[in-house]
Amino acid sequence: MDPIRSEELNIDDRRKKILEILNSQSKVRVYNLSKQFMISEVTIRNDLDELEKQGLLERVHGGAVSTYRSYFSMNFLDRMDTNKEEKIRIAKETASMVSDGDTIILGSGTTPIYVAKELRDKKDLTILTNSIFAVQELSLNKDIIGIILLGGNINPKYQFTYGDDALSQLNKYKADKLILSSDGISSEYGLTTYHHFEAEMNRQMISRVNKTIVVADYTKIGRSSFAHIEELDKIDCLVSNKTADKDELDAIRENGVEVRLV
Repeated sequence: MDPIRSEELNIDDRRKKILEILNSQSKVRVYNLSKQFMISEVTIRNDLDELEKQGLLERVHGGAVSTYRSYFSMNFLDRMDTNKEEKIRIAKETASMVSDGDTIILGSGTTPIYVAKELRDKKDLTILTNSIFAVQELSLNKDIIGIILLGGNINPKYQFTYGDDALSQLNKYKADKLILSSDGISSEYGLTTYHHFEAEMNRQMISRVNKTIVVADYTKIGRSSFAHIEELDKIDCLVSNKTADKDELDAIRENGVEVRLV
């Protein structure tokens, strides 16, 4: 592969690129990555060690391997089907927390799509979202009085918007509730996402609502992902599955988060 000049990438972008290489090859070697990024092997080892702490790879002698078929390398439809029943149960519980007439910010991700499906019986909602898939689903509900899609840069693979334009538009609004998915939530690392360029969008969403509801299936509990969003004290409620790690759920509760399990 062609060399990648390290000075052209910040640390987050470099680690994201390492994950992309790992997802395509299943295994990476420190020596090869050092040559490809034109940086020291010590720096590459530090990158791999940190990514291992986040549960995104497994270190082996001389490099790292993928621990499983990465959820983040799947297309959107495959992700929708992963843990589908668990996500549907979460969506039903989350929809029960929404009242007619609410103003809602809906984040991107697969579980919020299932939430959008469960909002079909609600009336007079105003919903702001950066998820193109969610807009398509919400438009089927004729009783929703307003759907606002944040404009900005588009992630074509997962169909969400982000960037300065989207953030500027988001800052014009205030809502009752935020329904936000997460790639990881833990007592140690807080709320995290794989998509580092969406982290700021998620932070601003949290700042624009009265109540933040995080929807995360059991595989996300106790896990940390690539980019930090917020600490747990900024989250009001977590909706997850009964099969999630009990010790981690207890620790999340101790941080003042209401936990609902389905």
